[in-house]
Amino acid sequence: MEYRYLGRSGLKVSTLTMGTMTFGGSEKIGNTSRADAARQVDMCLDAGINLYDTANVYNAGVSEEILGDILAENGRRQKALIATKVRFKMGDGPNEIGLSRHHIIAQCKASLQRLKTDVIDLYQVHEWDGQTPIEETMEALDTLVRHGHVRYIGCSNYSGWHISKALAAAKERAGERFVSQQIHYTLHSREAEYELVPISQDQGLGILVWSPLAGGLLSGKYRRDGGPDSGRHVGGFREPPVYDWDRLYDIVDVIVAIAGERGVSGAQVALAWTLGRAGVSSVIIGGRSQAQFQDNLAAADLALSVDERARLDAVSQPPLLYPYWHQSFTAQDRLGQIDLDLIGPYAEDFKRG
Repeated sequence: MEYRYLGRSGLKVSTLTMGTMTFGGSEKIGNTSRADAARQVDMCLDAGINLYDTANVYNAGVSEEILGDILAENGRRQKALIATKVRFKMGDGPNEIGLSRHHIIAQCKASLQRLKTDVIDLYQVHEWDGQTPIEETMEALDTLVRHGHVRYIGCSNYSGWHISKALAAAKERAGERFVSQQIHYTLHSREAEYELVPISQDQGLGILVWSPLAGGLLSGKYRRDGGPDSGRHVGGFREPPVYDWDRLYDIVDVIVAIAGERGVSGAQVALAWTLGRAGVSSVIIGGRSQAQFQDNLAAADLALSVDERARLDAVSQPPLLYPYWHQSFTAQDRLGQIDLDLIGPYAEDFKRG
């Protein structure tokens, strides 16, 4: 297992992270029992995975409880880093939601209790809260770090300007800043390359990728001529939204072709592509069964060739949006490396245009 620094922090995380959304969940997401969860955690620990991701909102705290029970046994906690999140509704009261100082500190205490630990290694704000001043949110997170309840902080599902505001607020008060962001970033969903990947590279945030197989859509099981009888998308799961099914299937066709040539699964090819993208520290894997975990774990050792990556890049490349297409026309003499990481692959298209 390879380990990478989480952004500019000194913390090293495994390139694969175990996701626990299915722990104690529903059939729609995947209802993993405590016994099965313990087996999956042990499998991941044996493979060298050291980061375990959950959230207070996952199954109303049950995911945290199950993970806490498992890690508290047999010395597992000493081998594991715990990442959890705060933001979503956790009660009926008017302050049981959001990123206010009240909600953040109260929910951190509740998560610590459910997780049976004295400290959360990575505490992430789960989604933007536009009704709470960002200064209040960052100050509350800084307080948790200074008091020893949290070691590192990160964000999830923020836009580029949200991250900029948060980093500025932290700097103004010499407080703790985000070391990471957790985002959706796949061959099918490459929108993060416009703003989120560049700001991560520029500001030193590690990227954690959630749902790197797009809820199974990139596993190779879903094809133009049909798909599995069960799974998240069969049950109407909406993440990620698919606006162009033909484009998705074009991507899957290339994934499946490369997988066949290499003698591996489509899931491994999709995961390996994401692991090779700029700024990515770790991708979060999950599964309904041990077989799915075993297959996903193998992606850590799959190295795609330059040609294979080029084929995947070509079929999945999104259109270059404004202002980037304009920069490609008029700013090529003054672009930096981070700019070129985004705009460079389109150079031939603009020369032809």
